[in-house]
Amino acid sequence: QAPTSSCYTFSVTPGLCLSVAMLPPAAHLLRLLSLLLVIGIGDPAPTPQAPPPQGCYVAEEAGDRTFRCSQAGLSAVPTGIPNDTRKLYLDANQLATVPAGAFRHLPVLEELDLSHNALVHLSGAAFQGLEGTLRHLDLSANQLASVPVGAFVGMQIQVNLSANPWRCDCALQEVLRQVRLVPGTGTGIVCGPEARPDLVGQEFLLLTREEELCGTGRGGARRSTDVALLVTMGGWLALVVAYLIRYVRQNRDENRCPPKPKRAPVLALRSEDSSTLSTVV
Repeated sequence: QAPTSSCYTFSVTPGLCLSVAMLPPAAHLLRLLSLLLVIGIGDPAPTPQAPPPQGCYVAEEAGDRTFRCSQAGLSAVPTGIPNDTRKLYLDANQLATVPAGAFRHLPVLEELDLSHNALVHLSGAAFQGLEGTLRHLDLSANQLASVPVGAFVGMQIQVNLSANPWRCDCALQEVLRQVRLVPGTGTGIVCGPEARPDLVGQEFLLLTREEELCGTGRGGARRSTDVALLVTMGGWLALVVAYLIRYVRQNRDENRCPPKPKRAPVLALRSEDSSTLSTVV
């Protein structure tokens, strides 16, 4: 801009002018750049998203954003998964655990494959944030002996739990009441070495048809009621048996001791009768 009587006027934005004292050209330019930084002209550059780990890639499958990390040598859930991912494949890795909230940054995730890993532990909040979206979950071919009952609360999912060394306890029975199994995978839920010795190697679904493993809760309430009824009936039966025993003993004692003979009544004789008796004699 043209200089005024005592300063230069620079037009930074429409309607905004900055007046700077007369300075040499180089120093004046530095002062102007400092002012531009202070007033924050220009938007900061967006932070680039972390690239996917080696062996992972993003693809479009049937119109759904898919993130595949199959056989990528992962030992933990990777970062850099796009937020709009609908299908996530982490199968055939070395994952040993799934921590709480591991997938909560994926608000539209519908399908999750964790099969053929080394999972021995799932947090009770491992699938937190996926309650309204996740529909298919594959946990087959891992090292899971149990799953927290709260892991699937509020979820409407279909799961594959086959090929794991299950403990076959009440927790697993409660989990199976909350989820739907992938058709044809129920026969693969077999009791592992941590189960009761008499259950090892048996199909869990067949066991639950014959035995209630939960002492309380659903199914357990019925069992508790049956036990209480049996206890009550046993108490009444014990009272009846005790009464019969007492009755038999009492009759036996009475029969063992015969009653004493009764004495004939002695009649008192008056003096007149005794004199009459003497005369007759």
